Amino acid sequence: MSYQESATAKLNQIIQAKQGTWGGINPDYVVRMRLQNRFQTGLDIARYTAAIMRQDMAAYDADPAQYTQSLGAWHGFIAQQQMISVKKHFGSLKGRYLYLSGWMVAAMRSEFGPLPDQSMHEKTAVPALIEEIYTFLRQADARELGMLFRDLDAARGAGDAARQAEIQEKIDNHQTHIVPIIADIDAGFGNAEATYLLSKKMIEAGACAIQIENQVSDEKQCGHQDGKVTVPHEDFLAKVRAVRYAFLELGVEDGVIVCRTDSLGAGLTKQIAYSSEPGDLGDQYNAYLDCEEVTDGTVRDGDVIIAREGKLLRPKRLPSNLYQFRPGTGADRCVLDCITALENGADLLWIETEKPHIEQIAGMMDRIRDAVPNAKLVYNNSPSFNWTLNFRQQVYDAWKEEGRDVSAYDRTKLMAQNYDASDLATEADQRIRSFQRDASKRAGIFHHLITLPTYHTAALSTDNLSKRYFGEEGMLGYVQNVQREEIRQGIACVKHQNMAGSDIGDDHKEYFAGEAALKAGGAHNTMGQFG
Repeated sequence: MSYQESATAKLNQIIQAKQGTWGGINPDYVVRMRLQNRFQTGLDIARYTAAIMRQDMAAYDADPAQYTQSLGAWHGFIAQQQMISVKKHFGSLKGRYLYLSGWMVAAMRSEFGPLPDQSMHEKTAVPALIEEIYTFLRQADARELGMLFRDLDAARGAGDAARQAEIQEKIDNHQTHIVPIIADIDAGFGNAEATYLLSKKMIEAGACAIQIENQVSDEKQCGHQDGKVTVPHEDFLAKVRAVRYAFLELGVEDGVIVCRTDSLGAGLTKQIAYSSEPGDLGDQYNAYLDCEEVTDGTVRDGDVIIAREGKLLRPKRLPSNLYQFRPGTGADRCVLDCITALENGADLLWIETEKPHIEQIAGMMDRIRDAVPNAKLVYNNSPSFNWTLNFRQQVYDAWKEEGRDVSAYDRTKLMAQNYDASDLATEADQRIRSFQRDASKRAGIFHHLITLPTYHTAALSTDNLSKRYFGEEGMLGYVQNVQREEIRQGIACVKHQNMAGSDIGDDHKEYFAGEAALKAGGAHNTMGQFG
C-alpha cells in the first residue's frame, strides 16, 4: 500500500468518526494537499537539505568528478525557474543548489534602493529572501503534483488502469524542487552575538549552509573590490562558533559552515592580533604586518610598537588608523586562514581570487590539504572576472612559453571580436568549458557557483526586448524572441496563469465547494491557446 493509500484510509476513519459532520471533506484531497506541502517549516527544509549537502560532500571525497553547482538568485521566482529548468533538462536536481548572494541582496532587495556590497542593507532582507525562495520552490512542488493529480483523475475517468499506475508511480516518487541554499551572511553584520542572531533567522528560514567572511563588518567590501580589511583569526572564529551554536540550538546538526577568506586581495587589518606567546595564532597573524625596525630608540607619540625575536618593530599605520600587511603575503595568509578555519569548525572553504586560474587556486589548496587532507573549496566563478580575456591571455602565455608563434595576437587586445574565430580563442573557450571539471579534480573545488548570473541575464534580456519592442519590430520583438521561443522550448511560464497558481486555486475551489465552484480554467481561459 502506498503512502497515499494508507494516509487516505487513516483520514477516512477520522472523518467517519465525526458522524457525518465532516461529510464534505474528501480524505484523498487532504492527502494530496499534504503531499503538495511536504515541508511544514524552514527548519524541516534546513535539516533535509543539510543531509543532502553532507551526502554530496562524501561523494566528492570519493570521486572529485562529483562536484556540485549553483547559480545565484535574487528573487524566489528566479530560483524556482532555475530548478524547474534543471529538472526539465536533466531529470534530476542532484548536485544542483542555489546561492544567495549578499551582493544581490544589497543591489536588488534593500529598501534604501541599490547599494554596494558593503553590508549596508537590512540584515533581515537575507532571511526574508531565503524564505521567499523556499516559498516559490514549495509552490513548484504543489504545481507539479497538482498537474499529476489532474492526470490521475483523467485516467481514472477513462478507466485506464495502466495510465493510472504510471501516474501514481510518478506521484509516489516525486522529486521535490527543494534544494540546498548556500546563504551569504557577509561578515556577520556586527559582533559575534549579531552573527548568532542573524544565523538563527537564516536557519529558521531554511538555510542549511551559511557562508561567512573574515572581513571587518563595518569596513566590509565586495570581494572583488579594493579596500578590504581583515580581522584577526580569533575574532573570526568567535563568529564561526556563533554560527555553529545557532545550527545546534535549532537542531540542524548537519548544518554547513563555509568560511571565506578575502586575504588574497586584502592588504589591511583594523587591529593587531593579541598574542600571548611566540608562534601562537595571534603572533602568526602579526608576522605578516608591514613593519619597520625601531633602531635608534626613538618612539613618537602615538606609535604602536610590537616586539618580535628581540627586536622592536613599528607596524605601518595609515591615516585611516588601519595597519597594512607586507605586499606579496596574500597567498600565505589565505593558507593560514583556511587551515585555521578547518581546525575550528569550518566545513568548506572559500578563497576569493582576482582571476579564474586553476594553478593559482591549486597552489594554495595543495598546501591546505597537506594539513587537512579532505579540505574542500566553494569557488566563486564570478562575473567580476572577464572570463574571455583571462582565458585568452592564459592560452597566449602558455603558447608563448611552449615556443609557439603568437605574433598574430596582441595580448592586450585579445577581447577583440576579430579573434573570436581564431585557434587561440577556440582553445580558450575549451578551457572555460572544462574549467569546473578540471578545477574540481586539480584544486579541490567541491562546489562551483556564479554569484550574480541572474542579475546579468535580467539586464541582457531586458535590453534585447526593449531594443526590439520599442524599435521598428514592435510587437514582433516580443512575439518572435520571447513567446514563440517559450512555446517551442517548452518553457512552463508561457502558461503564466498556471505558473502563478491558478490551477491549484481551481483544485481547491472544487475541494471546498464541489460542483458550485467557480473556476478560472474553463473554456474561455486564453491559456488554452498554449495547450
